[in-house]
Amino acid sequence: MKKTFAGLLAFLTALFLFGCGSSPAQPKEAQKEIYISAAASMADAVNEIKADYEKKHPDVVIRTNYAGSGTLMNQIIEGSPADLFISASDKQMDTLAKKQLIDGDSRVELLKNELVLIVPKASSLELSSFQDAAGENVTKIAIADPASVPVGQYSEKLFEKMGIWDQVKQKMVMSQDVRQSLDWVASGNVQCAPVYRTDAAIEKDRVRIVAVAPQGINQGIFYPLAILKKSGEKAGVRDFYQYLKSPEAQKVYEKYGFVVNVK
Repeated sequence: MKKTFAGLLAFLTALFLFGCGSSPAQPKEAQKEIYISAAASMADAVNEIKADYEKKHPDVVIRTNYAGSGTLMNQIIEGSPADLFISASDKQMDTLAKKQLIDGDSRVELLKNELVLIVPKASSLELSSFQDAAGENVTKIAIADPASVPVGQYSEKLFEKMGIWDQVKQKMVMSQDVRQSLDWVASGNVQCAPVYRTDAAIEKDRVRIVAVAPQGINQGIFYPLAILKKSGEKAGVRDFYQYLKSPEAQKVYEKYGFVVNVK
C-alpha cells in the first residue's frame, strides 16, 4: 500500500512540475534577407556598412554580390536576387531604368570617384601621365573589360580622347573588374593599370599613383544607388537604403576615399 501511495505521489509531483514549468519556446521570427549588388570597387565600404547595420539590426541579414557593373546589370535583368543596386556608372542604371526594373524615385547619385594610373610600388618605369602608357617601355597594361565594366569604359574613353587607344589596346591584358586589375599591378604581373583612386588606396603599400585623369573624365564618375522595383515593399529594404545614405555610412565611404555626393 505504501509503495502504491509513494508511486502515486511521485507521479503527481512530476505532473505538477511539468504543468508549472515554462511553456515551450516560441520559434524565432525568420531573419529578413536583403540582397545588394554593388560594383566591385564598393566591396570594402559596403562590407563595413553591412557589418555595422547587422549589429544594429540582428533580425536582418545582408547578402552581398560584387562584380563589374555590367555583369551585375545582366544578372538583375536575368532575374538574380537583388533588392538594391549600386553601379559604378550611370550607364548600367539607365539600362535598368529603361527596362522599368528600378524604382525611379529611389535613384540617387550616391558617390563620386576618380580614375588614376597605378604602377607597382617598386616599379622603375618612369611614368607620369596616362599618355606614357603608350610608350615603348610599357608592354602590359591591365584594363577591365570595356564591354561591361565602367572603369574599362572610362579608360577606353580617356585613351581615345588622347589619340592613343590603338597603341594601348595592343598591350592590354583584360581583367574581369577593377579589383583584378589592382591585384595584377600589386603582384607585378602587369606594369600599370587605370583604376579608381579608392582601389589604389586599398593597396597603397604595394602600388603607387603616377597620374590622375583629367577633370573632364572624372566629373562623370558617379555611383548611382537605387531600389529594384520588385523589392520596393520588401521588409527592411527601404530602411537599409536609407542607412546607405546616412551620416554613418558617409563616414565609411570617405574613409575609403569616395567623395559623398548626397547629403
